[in-house]
Amino acid sequence: MDAKKLEILMTAVDLGSFSKASEVVGYTQSGLTHLVNSLEREIGFPLIVRSHNGISLTEQGRELVPAIRQFLQANANLENRIQTIAKQQTETIRIAAYASMAMCWMPEILYRFRRICPNVDVDLRMVDHALEPFELLEEGKTDVIFASRQDVGKCEWTPLYQELLYAILPKNYPLGGRSEFPLKEFEGKDFLMPYGRFDIDVHSTFGEAGVKANEQTVYVDDETVIRMVGKGLGISMMSELMIRGNTDDVRCVPVTPKSIRELGMGTEKGVALSENMQKLKDCVLEYIREAERRKGVGANCFTKL
Repeated sequence: MDAKKLEILMTAVDLGSFSKASEVVGYTQSGLTHLVNSLEREIGFPLIVRSHNGISLTEQGRELVPAIRQFLQANANLENRIQTIAKQQTETIRIAAYASMAMCWMPEILYRFRRICPNVDVDLRMVDHALEPFELLEEGKTDVIFASRQDVGKCEWTPLYQELLYAILPKNYPLGGRSEFPLKEFEGKDFLMPYGRFDIDVHSTFGEAGVKANEQTVYVDDETVIRMVGKGLGISMMSELMIRGNTDDVRCVPVTPKSIRELGMGTEKGVALSENMQKLKDCVLEYIREAERRKGVGANCFTKL
């Protein structure tokens, strides 16, 4: 049975007129009449009574209407489900993330996501500076971001983790048995400043503490900065995930007063998540909960000294 014919029949019946129905369905009146006649021949008995006042259903037609409407609803549900599955098979989720989060979090998260959504492609992009994820999201060039909270752009923000900031010091730095590094001690010292606007979090911390270090911006990656500290070329401050286990030649000590940056997940403001995006978010939240139960996300990325 042709669902399209039945749908047009119900439109004509609801409007009570072939002429009115023809305007809605895009058929000529004669074409619509021919379609209904064809449907009646398929079924084997009349469905419509025609009069000067319009059209109405025959007794047999009235008996069929509930089943026809049920059939059309089931057909619509089937088509919607087919479209959903087809979209899932072709969907690509674009992710923009800080390098530290991409390296430490994303492999396990994407492994979990792939197990439940094997037909969804993921385009993972590591960004060059702290504000880039928010810019990409605002420009519609990515679907989800993983970054630290910033006062730029507008997005649906999901807090994930409070990440500690650590002083990065040479092995021979005279700590005198201390397990923390006072922020005031950065004052006047040669400070290797991370590039790519990752200085935002550092400057915010220094500003709150009223600290002014002798800043030296270095246009190299985090690992190189750590190695430079290890060679006595200055000291630095980084977050847990930025250190990523590169601690052989340096000492990593939490700063005091305790300083953190909030890591989170951002999506487009005011836009409901697709089914697959929600599954990705569920994988992220599950991973974070499990990591926190294992006494901290950072513990998976480097050895705290």
